Amino acid sequence: MKRIIKNKFLTTFLSLFIVLFIAVECAGVKSSGLKNGDLLFITAKDSGLSGAINNVTQKEKNASFDHIGMLEKVDGHYFVLHASPKRGSEKQKLKDFVEDQKKDGQDIFVYRLKPEYQNAIPDAIAKANSMLGKPYNFNYILNEDSYYCSDFIERVFRKDHIFTLEPMTFIDPQTGKTNEFWQKFYQEKNLKVPEGELGCNPNGLAGSSKIERIQQLK
Repeated sequence: MKRIIKNKFLTTFLSLFIVLFIAVECAGVKSSGLKNGDLLFITAKDSGLSGAINNVTQKEKNASFDHIGMLEKVDGHYFVLHASPKRGSEKQKLKDFVEDQKKDGQDIFVYRLKPEYQNAIPDAIAKANSMLGKPYNFNYILNEDSYYCSDFIERVFRKDHIFTLEPMTFIDPQTGKTNEFWQKFYQEKNLKVPEGELGCNPNGLAGSSKIERIQQLK
């Protein structure tokens, strides 16, 4: 009898603990003010590929990014749809996405489509889900078989013309010459630097007049 009572107590305790854990976790996400279709921009590093991307794309002092993803809410759970260098185009749990950025010492800023463009979000999310599973595009030259991060986001909103493709540049603004990192990067791939070819980048997307910065995600 005592064993039955003890088991019931443990079962009840575990159930309450699980409910409390879920409630706290959900409350933390809700308190952040995130919404379906929000865009998560990741701050750039000072060196390596991240620094090289930022060197030739940064337009504003308050917009220095090297990655971007889109938020999707499914049955109360939050996911990030994005093209990841590690895993290709994927749907990742928001919690894991945030942890990845923390490990790399990078911050997350939330941008949101302005009210007049919010109706583009349902189609964009559906499009993003249809693009999952593709490998990452490490050449940063547009094609239909792989995507890089800003390319992925531009495509999901392309139907509603939220973002635009622009001629890419790999010129170091301080020297006026092709950035040394990119010169070597494409040379090792036996490719010509795609100067002037159409493309996009996180800093360019962040500068769109159709979105606005909401907050920094803690």
